Amino acid sequence: MKRETQNILLLLLGGALLKIALNGDYLRYVKPSQQPWMIAGGAVMIGLGALAIIGDLLASRRAAEPVAGHEHHHPARSAWLLMVPVLAVFLVAPPALGADSVTRTEARAPLSATATDAAAFPPLPAEDVVPLRMSDFVSRAGWDGNGTLNGRTIALSGFVVQSDEGTLLARMVISCCAADAYPVTVKLTGDAAHAYKSDAWIEVTGTVVPGTATKANSYTPDFTVATIRPVLTPQDPYEY
Repeated sequence: MKRETQNILLLLLGGALLKIALNGDYLRYVKPSQQPWMIAGGAVMIGLGALAIIGDLLASRRAAEPVAGHEHHHPARSAWLLMVPVLAVFLVAPPALGADSVTRTEARAPLSATATDAAAFPPLPAEDVVPLRMSDFVSRAGWDGNGTLNGRTIALSGFVVQSDEGTLLARMVISCCAADAYPVTVKLTGDAAHAYKSDAWIEVTGTVVPGTATKANSYTPDFTVATIRPVLTPQDPYEY
């Protein structure tokens, strides 16, 4: 790869990294705590690329012309093709993980495998409708031997997954970045949820069906829907 191509790629990649770090798109790929590192990395790449270009201009260095009859042109053309994915990230950031990732990855309750069925959970707030993160809800449904969810009306939000098992509500949970993501899922009962397409974001209220989150069904509890409404896709779609 020619030096000029390397420098331009470095500038573009640094610019793309800064763009998604500053406009919030980085939340589709990593945790919020990673933003300072992405900004620093993008700034360093832009700085290195700019310094290299300025140095080349001041020194008036030019690459030697390729010898006629030899095929030195092709590697250069191939190198320029590397700019295509960089420009794609710069212009159109790929979406966050969604329904397709859920169907390809086994769901689970986000709790240590050493936990027992009698694992203790604090009581829920004394509210008519208790909003919970999906991961907290699924953990309680799968592991809480005290039954703190039983008979309580819970509010959950996530995206729809239309699957062979029925209509699921899902969220992706990440530890560091999208590469280590896994889904937590809830099976929605009732006809209302069937009207929503996969990847549509909704908020539901309802109650858990006790004892339905088991290892056999990847800790996917049944959820009796009371109300359902569409919501906007959150800027930060993951749980941590």
